[in-house]
Amino acid sequence: MSELLPQGLVDDLSAEVSRRAGERVGAMFTRALRETVDRTPTLRADGSVFVVTGDIPAMWLRDSTAQWQAYLLLLDRAPALADVIAGVLRTQFTSIVHDPYANAFNDGPTGACHEPADLGDDPWLWERKYEVDSLAFPVLLAHRLRRATGRDDVLGHDAAAACRAIVDQWRLEQDHEEKSPYRFVRPTDERSETLDRDGLGTPLGRTGMTWSGFRPSDDACEHGYNVPANLFAARALDHVVTFAREVFDDPALAADAETLAAELRAGVEEFGVVEHPVHGRVWAYEVDGLGGVLLADDANTPSLLSLPLLGACAADDPLYVATRALVLSEANPWFHRGTAATGIGSPHTPDRYVWPISLAVQALTSGDPDERVATLRLIADTDDGTLHVHEGFHVDDPSQWTREWFSWADSMFCELALSLLGEHVAAFD
Repeated sequence: MSELLPQGLVDDLSAEVSRRAGERVGAMFTRALRETVDRTPTLRADGSVFVVTGDIPAMWLRDSTAQWQAYLLLLDRAPALADVIAGVLRTQFTSIVHDPYANAFNDGPTGACHEPADLGDDPWLWERKYEVDSLAFPVLLAHRLRRATGRDDVLGHDAAAACRAIVDQWRLEQDHEEKSPYRFVRPTDERSETLDRDGLGTPLGRTGMTWSGFRPSDDACEHGYNVPANLFAARALDHVVTFAREVFDDPALAADAETLAAELRAGVEEFGVVEHPVHGRVWAYEVDGLGGVLLADDANTPSLLSLPLLGACAADDPLYVATRALVLSEANPWFHRGTAATGIGSPHTPDRYVWPISLAVQALTSGDPDERVATLRLIADTDDGTLHVHEGFHVDDPSQWTREWFSWADSMFCELALSLLGEHVAAFD
């Protein structure tokens, strides 16, 4: 795949990153930028592209978007990458049409799956955890690729059908208790890996928001309405409106998406905004419409911290500013202070592990160039000598870490490094 990303371009970018943040950051940037292009994609004869997430041989809809977003910044100097990203979109949209409840797919009907396996028999699915954000991320990638290239053909094969499936499913899941056909049961004692009530999930009331069984971490939701996922979904629906009007010529889809976006935002405003005794009005992480509220933030995006990067709010929105202060404090149960690092982790990994993804998100949303440099150096200094950006590491002992190769974390590191050069993915919004 080396012809897709010219070595001269990599060398030039790495030299500039090294000049600004140090040689070790430059070396990690070089490996990460090169490896996603060289090792993750399989280019198929029909133009579609399958992308492994790293050391797991499956394609997540969320991860595959995040893995390739940073490369949007390089299309003027590496134009062949545009067709690769368009191929990623083709696979994503085809996958959504195949099963909009699934989050991770195989490269064909191989029957490979997460262990222990889901109680299902579709050989195309690695797992079928329903996560609202899995449907929103391909829409975001399509929007940004279209803006970066001016090409409407990136919304070709299955895109219109996928957008209709997304709108219909999010609307159906506004009334999960009464209407949803979805159940998820995995034979395990880990509550994070299966849903209560024989796969229906924890009880909830109707709010106008759309239900999600699992978080972006792939852990089961404590409460069924994940607030950052709903705000991200509303923003994705804005893009669907644009696609329907400008590309699909589908006024019904545009109207449905516009109405649903307004309902999701109204639901968040009524049920997802709570009063905190220290921080004032903030977004909760999850609610259930019955009075249950989880004040927290997870390292995985969409997180509350990441909302400006997704175009879901402005960085100076008072609600965001107050929520940011909460989630970057001990009021967030997954915020950790240690001798090696301080930041947000996830119950998906062991206690007191912080995630480089969340460190990168924190720096990218801070508006402080010095913090970006410091964060790049911190991530590089806590890699245990591997030059890989791990999923998570212990805040007191970086030699304890998870995921040998996690391409999403690599790409977030690259996105942060490119921001030092004035390159920002949000420019395509």
